[in-house]
Amino acid sequence: MVMIPSGPAANMLSGSDDAKKDQVLGFVFVLIVGLIAGTFSGIVGTGSSIMLMPVLVYEYGPKQAVPIMAVASVLANISRILAWWREIDWRACAAYSISGIPAAALGARTLLALPSHVVDISIGLFLMAMVPVRHWLARHELKAKLLHLAIGGAVIGYLTGIVVSTGPLSVPLFLFYGLNKGAFLATEAASSLGLYFSKSVTFERFGALTSELALKGLIAGSSLMFGAFIAKRFVLHLKPEAFRMMMDGIIFAAGLSLLWTAMTS
Repeated sequence: MVMIPSGPAANMLSGSDDAKKDQVLGFVFVLIVGLIAGTFSGIVGTGSSIMLMPVLVYEYGPKQAVPIMAVASVLANISRILAWWREIDWRACAAYSISGIPAAALGARTLLALPSHVVDISIGLFLMAMVPVRHWLARHELKAKLLHLAIGGAVIGYLTGIVVSTGPLSVPLFLFYGLNKGAFLATEAASSLGLYFSKSVTFERFGALTSELALKGLIAGSSLMFGAFIAKRFVLHLKPEAFRMMMDGIIFAAGLSLLWTAMTS
């Protein structure tokens, strides 16, 4: 005779099933947004963290979302490197990475000491501030050299350790150096790879990146990788003005989303 649970026991089983369904739906949602974000970032060179981070914060909370995004970003950059391998400017990559890698580790260590709501607010404000900063850089038409890439790598690396995504700053830096299209996408990805790897190792070293979070990062990163290869065929057809409008809109919306999360949590 089979005993059918009733009362509190039945409610516990029902709650467990609902939790599993919510978890599966959460994974599916992350994968869908990751595929879209990976395709977009594969076209313009950045934006995957900006688009995916609010979703990860909503699903897992800010302190877990940051190390998950760090792992996912490693895979996202690997995919762009593989897609444009022959276009990489290794001198620019070395100049940016040599200062950016240790700076990213320092920034990640700083992040771990901050309260969750401060992380949300700082990320949101930073992303929103990137819109006028990018316009300021474009108006001044700065020309970057290897020394500028090294200085920029240190500053952007530290900020990357703290605020998840600094693509809006690294994009103009590499463009002002003279890279474009495939060369820009590959070199920026190769340079950022070391920063995100350094950040991930720091999280793991201080106990913020568990095996469970690493797995979630790999799952999210796999969708970013697929998106990057889908995007390759569209790169040559993207107009500069369309790129600027998309970046401004996505950056500002993501910043507002994170501020809303901080104020309502």
